[in-house]
Amino acid sequence: MNFDAIVQGRRSIRGYKPDPIPMDVLKEIIEVATRAPSSMNTQPWHLHVISGEPLDRIRAGNTERNLAGVPPSREFRVENKYEGVHRDRQVKVAVQLFEAMGIERNDAERRQDWVLRGFRQFDAPVSVIIAYDKELEGDIRHFDLGAVTYGLALAAWSRGIGSVINSQGIMQSPVVREHAGIPDNHVIQTSVAMGYPDFDFPANNVVSTRRPVEEVATFVGFGD
Repeated sequence: MNFDAIVQGRRSIRGYKPDPIPMDVLKEIIEVATRAPSSMNTQPWHLHVISGEPLDRIRAGNTERNLAGVPPSREFRVENKYEGVHRDRQVKVAVQLFEAMGIERNDAERRQDWVLRGFRQFDAPVSVIIAYDKELEGDIRHFDLGAVTYGLALAAWSRGIGSVINSQGIMQSPVVREHAGIPDNHVIQTSVAMGYPDFDFPANNVVSTRRPVEEVATFVGFGD
């Protein structure tokens, strides 16, 4: 696959086969992803790769605490709710996913089940917890972690492995920290669910739309 094909073909995967990802493949993906640029070459990222029983414990604890009404404890700052065009884009992809899954607007049970899937990191066989060095609070580390996270998604896709960047799965950070063995000097930012795509899962065929170049970019100094 060439680079453009990987970028254009990638989509968020929310349904996975149970097949494990071989360790050597995971190491290849990480080696490629960590070629991402970082501010002053600080490379502030830490990738905690979780599978098997520890991941099952994280799923269970995250789900139980959220259902019990325990307030979210994500360590990375939570943004205000989206409004305006940003909210419109959020709603649009949600509508695409629910239509693909056949979830009606008034189907509270299936909508709740969809939320629970997010808490379980969509039952993917692997979760990569993305964290950064605590000493870099207030620095440009979020740009750096965004770059390495996108690198993970692309490197995985080029090997036939799907992923979805997912913050629902780390809403209860004490659970994640306990079962993943994350040290105190690492701040959890997000997670990436990863595995071989199950293309019989309808939501996996959803491709979100993108704004046209003319709307995104302004060109100055290029003449007519």
